[in-house]
Amino acid sequence: MPATSALLEIHDLSVYYGGIRALHGVSLRVERGEIVAVIGANGAGKSTLMKTIAAVKSYQNGTIFFEGQPLPKDTHKVVTSGITLVPEGRRIFAPLSVRENLLVGAYTRSNRQDLEKNMEEVFQLFPRLKERIHQRGGTLSGGEQQMLAVGRALMSQPKLLMLDEPSLGLAPIVIDAMFETIVRLNRDLGLTILLVEQNASLALELCHRAYVLKTGEIVMEGTGKDLLEDPRVRASYLGIK
Repeated sequence: MPATSALLEIHDLSVYYGGIRALHGVSLRVERGEIVAVIGANGAGKSTLMKTIAAVKSYQNGTIFFEGQPLPKDTHKVVTSGITLVPEGRRIFAPLSVRENLLVGAYTRSNRQDLEKNMEEVFQLFPRLKERIHQRGGTLSGGEQQMLAVGRALMSQPKLLMLDEPSLGLAPIVIDAMFETIVRLNRDLGLTILLVEQNASLALELCHRAYVLKTGEIVMEGTGKDLLEDPRVRASYLGIK
């Protein structure tokens, strides 16, 4: 059992792709109400970490606890337990309408009245989606698709929302709006968020704590503010010397 009451706690996690080690001895925790960021270069293992927590990728060694209990190793059960992943690249269902995509996000739930209420809450967060409610997901702009991916995840009513590279491929003005939404979800709704983001500066500015992942290992951790000011992070990840 984990030593603390963290919402998510990972100990000595190792993940392999065939004979190639993607993660080695990774340990981290996410407390309730936090935004925790994981930063690192391409290929550091950030997306592998997220997929492993979501049970999309299996792991060979280590433990993952959620709410003090071993995390299920079945994706459906992980979602039911309260963890939802917004994957890199959004992965919306292009032929389905906005409404249908949102309903897919609620596939573990059955109360129809609650679903409609939650959908309205998503539309309050992303009014553009309500304007596009009957439009096919594949015809939306990149920013609208990212809104839809987040909205779909929120339809499962997660206790922990995991975001994998939410800024990828978006225009700067859209990125700013998306990160403002992330802050609102945490500040106003108390949603706990685990964020993987290659834009290290942006991630560190908004998170409470962060971990630096390098070639599959955690090499640094601290508050977002402390890591922003750390000369090693500034030189390696922020391009500041």
